Amino acid sequence: MPRAVLQALELADEDLHKWCGKLTDGQLNARPAGLASVAFHLRHIAGSIDRLLSYAEGRPLSAEQLLFLKAEPEGDATTTELFRLLNQAFILADTRIRALSARNLEEPRTVGQRELPTTLGGLFVHIADHTQRHVGQAVTTASIVAGSS
Repeated sequence: MPRAVLQALELADEDLHKWCGKLTDGQLNARPAGLASVAFHLRHIAGSIDRLLSYAEGRPLSAEQLLFLKAEPEGDATTTELFRLLNQAFILADTRIRALSARNLEEPRTVGQRELPTTLGGLFVHIADHTQRHVGQAVTTASIVAGSS
């Protein structure tokens, strides 16, 4: 399963570069019809992978991770900044997932302040699924903003 997660993240990276990488900074931050911006989705993908992997490693979120979460919807960002953030997130995720790959996928884990029960395997599935959902939203929003320019 860890291999499938790594493949999903690789595909996410390819799709985001293909469909969002050529947007201008203005398009990246645009919110057509009040939708979340492409910039939000890119920050959220990077942040959520980091947070979910912390849970997979059996660790609570750090103060820095919580601050990043709160800041995801905010601010203007440049294409260069966001793709650098995304690239770093994918590289770190690769290392962290490989470190966890020998573990038992049925190992219990908890998620969030409410400590919702899951397993390591469940978190792997959620990382892949959640990332792909936001890739789809980013690509759709990118198509809208690119078509309206």
